[in-house]
Amino acid sequence: MELSKIREQIDSIDDKIASLYDERMKLVGEVSEVKKQSGKAVSDPEREKKILLRVAEKVDEKNQVYLKRVFETIFETSKAYQTMNAEYHSEIGDKIDEALKKGELVLPAKAKVACQGVSGAYSGIAADRLFELADITYFKNFDGVFQAVEKGFCKYGVLPIENSSAGSVNQVYDLMKEHKFYIVRSIRLSVSHNLIVNKDTKLSDIKEIISHEQALSQCKHYLEQFKDVKITAVANTAVAARTLAESGRHDVAAISSRECAELYGLKILQNNVQDSDNNYTRFILIAKDMEFYQGAQKISIMTTLPQNSPGSLNKLLSKFSNLGINLTKLESRPIVGSSFEFMFYFDFECNIKDKGVKNLLIELDNSTEQFTFLGAYREMI
Repeated sequence: MELSKIREQIDSIDDKIASLYDERMKLVGEVSEVKKQSGKAVSDPEREKKILLRVAEKVDEKNQVYLKRVFETIFETSKAYQTMNAEYHSEIGDKIDEALKKGELVLPAKAKVACQGVSGAYSGIAADRLFELADITYFKNFDGVFQAVEKGFCKYGVLPIENSSAGSVNQVYDLMKEHKFYIVRSIRLSVSHNLIVNKDTKLSDIKEIISHEQALSQCKHYLEQFKDVKITAVANTAVAARTLAESGRHDVAAISSRECAELYGLKILQNNVQDSDNNYTRFILIAKDMEFYQGAQKISIMTTLPQNSPGSLNKLLSKFSNLGINLTKLESRPIVGSSFEFMFYFDFECNIKDKGVKNLLIELDNSTEQFTFLGAYREMI
């Protein structure tokens, strides 16, 4: 048979499938109303399994696995349709409703902000971009920033979350599991690294270069030229600059910002030493209370997936796809103390006011072992 004739037959079958699918979805709508009135959950795994076993008997054995995948897709689109209209409830849903009642808030001009490092740190620069008057308190490590916000010592905290060259700041992601907070804003800060030294220091004098591990990673190719120079990681790029200035040494250089060079009276020996000209770091602004500020169009969550359940990540991703949600980031980190279990972090673009979005969050809260809503916020560029 000619290809065109075969395709004509396929087209005819596709038309029948489309008509039957439309008929099925109308019935799904009726099911949704019944479930809403009775309070039943949208997801019914036992019902799905029975359908799969029944329809598998109607096709050749070689096609059963493929048919299973087709029906799994149908199930997911059906549940997405029901999710748009369902009335879900959970603790996180109630908190979201309470926050929405406050309306869209305006970020204050003045605020007490916690940052990691010392004066001149990129976190401090980000804080000054976020607020007209940032009253910054610096802490030795990232955990100190989380605790300052959690205990109410500071209203807000600024933390680096990822870099366009070096990737995610894993230490911050790991600490997210240990603290209660919400992201209320984020900002992308262009980062330009410089090789800075004490005055009268020449390039040939340098025996050691110090900086934060992320900055060193962002300047990896540049640093390859220093064959016999010791590379040392310190707590922060600003700490590197201050340490250098206080030492007065001429055999040590630091990789830090122009602001730090000016702040600590140091000289820029070489500028823009990062490997990429398009080098930026994304910072998150965290707060103790769930609040939604004007322009919030991004949501972050973290969740676990069922262990030993094939395709569990794919099923979760399909929930976002079926609601037309654009995922902008997916990150996984091992859970300390567990055997090959991971925490997954999602960033996606959508409006927290959207009923389908809120229902999806509540569904995840009710159906996963660990789920955390990290916040809905606007990202500044």
